[in-house]
Amino acid sequence: MSAIIKPASEQELSELIAAASGPFELIGTASRRNLGRPMQTASTLDLSGFSGVIAYEPEELILEVGAGTRLADIEALLTANRQQLAFEPPDWSALLGASHSGTVGGLVACNLSGPRRLKAGAARDHMLGVRGVTGRGEIFKAGARVVKNVTGYDLPKLLTGSHGTLAALTSVILKVLPAPDTEETVVLTGLDDESAVSAMSLAMQSACEVSAAAHVPGEATYLRLEGIAPSVAYRRDQLARLLKRPVEIMAETSSAAKWRSIRDGAAFASRSAHPLWRISVTPSQAPLLIRTLRQSLDIRYIFDWAGGLIWLEVPPSADASADTIRAAMSGGHATLIRAPQAVRASVAVFEPQPPALAALSQRVKDSFDPRHILNPGRMYREF
Repeated sequence: MSAIIKPASEQELSELIAAASGPFELIGTASRRNLGRPMQTASTLDLSGFSGVIAYEPEELILEVGAGTRLADIEALLTANRQQLAFEPPDWSALLGASHSGTVGGLVACNLSGPRRLKAGAARDHMLGVRGVTGRGEIFKAGARVVKNVTGYDLPKLLTGSHGTLAALTSVILKVLPAPDTEETVVLTGLDDESAVSAMSLAMQSACEVSAAAHVPGEATYLRLEGIAPSVAYRRDQLARLLKRPVEIMAETSSAAKWRSIRDGAAFASRSAHPLWRISVTPSQAPLLIRTLRQSLDIRYIFDWAGGLIWLEVPPSADASADTIRAAMSGGHATLIRAPQAVRASVAVFEPQPPALAALSQRVKDSFDPRHILNPGRMYREF
């Protein structure tokens, strides 16, 4: 078992990394330890000490917090001020066998976003600034508490989604937005995959401002509307006329519960032995991909992001059906979210990069972490 070291300051963290003779695993509360490739490290850097609200300016829609701050605490603070993280961060604790939803640093490191992503953007689109320590042991700051900070490279966006392979984050600055007054969900039943994708695409291209669109096979197709009540009611009626078919309406409480379930992959939480993938494709390609995979695999799936994201559960196997899935795809990328450690060690958890992109990724890694001591192998075997 690796030794756990918990630095109390950025300076101590900098000195630990600069003097390190072996690689570190970076954790906040280890809630996403089972996401990505498993690692062999002699020491673990516990960054949970970098927690708490540094600055919160509700009127300016700015929040700066320590990277080790628990996501649940941030959401409680924002809810009290009727604000939100608009990219709808998911809680994958049930999927990954964790006890809670994790820290904001882990959220940023993994660039996790929920159903509102297709309207509001990903987590990286809401990053304004970051502080941390590189693999060289250098303390750095990038970005600021203002949106008009665009000079030079956008390091906050680069670090978002790097899974701790470039730097140990100590604080982040996030853009927050007002929470909607209410929400409703338009429910369509009886649609097959092709019809559901067509309906979701039509809804997203309309002026009805749909904030989320998902299809649960054998259950229903869901279209969420958010805002002030009169606007939601008007857009709901417009959407029903546009779709030219009977609809049901799911009111606020039930709607919120349904979208939490979709956001968190709750339908796949109970069968932990079954590998789970998230596949990003062009929405029009999703039904064909599912038809192809059904020919050789016993699968369960959900379409989110209007069909642009497929949650895909496959039977247990030595490679989590990675070769079959990627051979069936024409474009897009597939990420293995859940599988036994031995499987995650033997297959490409993240989409393999073409040579030119892999070379660029290698140069970025070497620039930030030339000794490859921060989360080595978490994303790709080579670095």
